[in-house]
Amino acid sequence: MTIDAKIVMQLRERAGAGIVDCKSALEETGGDMEKAIEALKKKGAIKAAKKLSERTASEGVIVSYVHHNGKLAALLELACETDFVARNEEFKQLANDLALQVAAMDPTYVSPEMIPAEEVEKKTQEFMLEVAGKPEEVKQKIVEGKLNKWYTDTCLTKQSFIKDETKTIEQLLNEKIAKIGEKIAPTRFVRMMMGK
Repeated sequence: MTIDAKIVMQLRERAGAGIVDCKSALEETGGDMEKAIEALKKKGAIKAAKKLSERTASEGVIVSYVHHNGKLAALLELACETDFVARNEEFKQLANDLALQVAAMDPTYVSPEMIPAEEVEKKTQEFMLEVAGKPEEVKQKIVEGKLNKWYTDTCLTKQSFIKDETKTIEQLLNEKIAKIGEKIAPTRFVRMMMGK
């Protein structure tokens, strides 16, 4: 099937992907724009995961959010690979959105990987006590569900994005990584509230 260059450009504008990727996604989906976007998202997540594991993010920005009443603030460090991306407005907006997320949702850790192993073990044991008496296979599923819920409450990357609750911060980061083409990762943050 021959794909019209205008349709490829329309998809490129909507998805932010490269021309070759857009053309192949349209060819795979028989020219269906919505299916092509979904195909690009799937490829983007794979591309994002690959970039996360292979590259080092040593550039970036530190941004702050201070609530209008001056009683709540957050500082966040968002890392990327190059200073070129660090100066990009979309990257800066992402950093500001993440600082706002930290201020609003008060996570404790950046991601589950950053939680000390002994704390995860302590929580696991706590949850195991809560389900004592249930069959072993049921216990494991319940404990796993409770751990995932705990990660959602305590880890920035697992939280729902406050500006679009249909996606998590992790999904938002993967979308930006696929679009910008570099590893992007929040590395640390601090939240301060007056009197706490």
